Amino acid sequence: MLDLWIQNGKVFMDGCFTTANVGVRDGKVVVITDADETFDAKEVLDLQGQYLIPGAIDTHMHVRDPGHIERGNFYTETLAAAAGGVTTIMEHPISVPPQYNVEILENRIRRAEKQCVIDFCFYGAAGGEFPEEITKLARDGRIVAFKTFLHAAPNGREQEFKGLTMADDGQLVVGMQELAKTGLLCAFHAEDNDLIQYYIKKFKEEGRVSGRDHALSRPVITEVQSVERVLRFAKETGARVEIAHVSTPQAMELIKQAKQNGMDVYAETCPHYLFLNEDDLEKYGPFAKCNPPLRKQELVDQLWKYVNDGTVDYIGSDHSPFLYEEKARGLDDIFAAVSGFPGVDLRLPLMLNAVTEGKIKLEKVIELLCVNPAKVFQIFPKKGTIRVGADADFAVFNFDHTTIVDKKKNYSHAKDIAIPYDGKKMNCQISYTILRGRVLMKDGVVDESAKAYGQLVCPQK
Repeated sequence: MLDLWIQNGKVFMDGCFTTANVGVRDGKVVVITDADETFDAKEVLDLQGQYLIPGAIDTHMHVRDPGHIERGNFYTETLAAAAGGVTTIMEHPISVPPQYNVEILENRIRRAEKQCVIDFCFYGAAGGEFPEEITKLARDGRIVAFKTFLHAAPNGREQEFKGLTMADDGQLVVGMQELAKTGLLCAFHAEDNDLIQYYIKKFKEEGRVSGRDHALSRPVITEVQSVERVLRFAKETGARVEIAHVSTPQAMELIKQAKQNGMDVYAETCPHYLFLNEDDLEKYGPFAKCNPPLRKQELVDQLWKYVNDGTVDYIGSDHSPFLYEEKARGLDDIFAAVSGFPGVDLRLPLMLNAVTEGKIKLEKVIELLCVNPAKVFQIFPKKGTIRVGADADFAVFNFDHTTIVDKKKNYSHAKDIAIPYDGKKMNCQISYTILRGRVLMKDGVVDESAKAYGQLVCPQK
């Protein structure tokens, strides 16, 4: 007797779709058959021709727990993830404090285990303050990668960035040397802080504090200059690097060339750099403020080339929950608002909608959102695939129904700031999210009793 039998689905296996049935027992895929064969099961889902893909893996997720649980916790933010077909998140360390050592990591894992609805992975913090902790964290075996910022901690947020920054070239070379010893990937937030601080000071003195001024204060050169620097130091030290949330085609071209030259470098971008632009920053002000900023539409259009040609390895949401008042204080001065907004629930729907608009192939979407994240972060084939022995993690969707984004239905604690996509029509529907054989979401409604069902996922050696 199986626990779950899923029949009549268009199943994504080995890079293409085939009509098949999938059987699940004890959280694992145990049988895959053609459409004519059936098995007895405690629960049967008839997909009636809908698409069945591996559960989506979000490579870039922020949860403020502990330290700022007023912005949301592991429970609320993983409810939001489950609503969008996500079965595993990779949490980036901006917390109080970030997990720059094993003790802090242990505390965050314990908190996540008590709350997460879906499975979770952790990045470790890599900073110039504690380079000796980098190899210790890697040896612990419970992080999938590292994350660092190339500037000192922002004023007022010192505790959130403790052990998470490499503020100068000396710290960067030492940090990268330590990272190279671990063999783990390190994600870099690549913006040139010196240039940015110069522009912000100049703009504020001139009274230029509108939404668009945020983008103008962080021009393309601030990203390109920083990416060049990271790649140069990576080549020197042998560190494996990821450039997180790439927003410009110019930076993508540098990464593409580095890949062609044999460097072990990876590129991530985010939906907001593909579906929003500078005009949205002017329209929504602080609610569309993120770092790097939204770009001109011509750059957005060019960015799609790198999504489709293989330069982009995966797409993360950069889900960043904040309180409404933390964003609203930027209505009169864009520089007074925090940067980032929620979006874990919309990453898959937005990319599926792009399929209907002819911007990308469906198979490529699955590669970017499901398969590649599992492979790059060494949780494949446990995750990121539909095959016998893999975790029974699935997202089910169709193109037969439309969905209207409604922030009031968002499960994130930050739903009040989820404004940029509110009211957008999607030519698709995520109908099920299934984690280890358990149906967590059906037709937009998440099973809120699944608190603490999520498990830590560690890299497979």
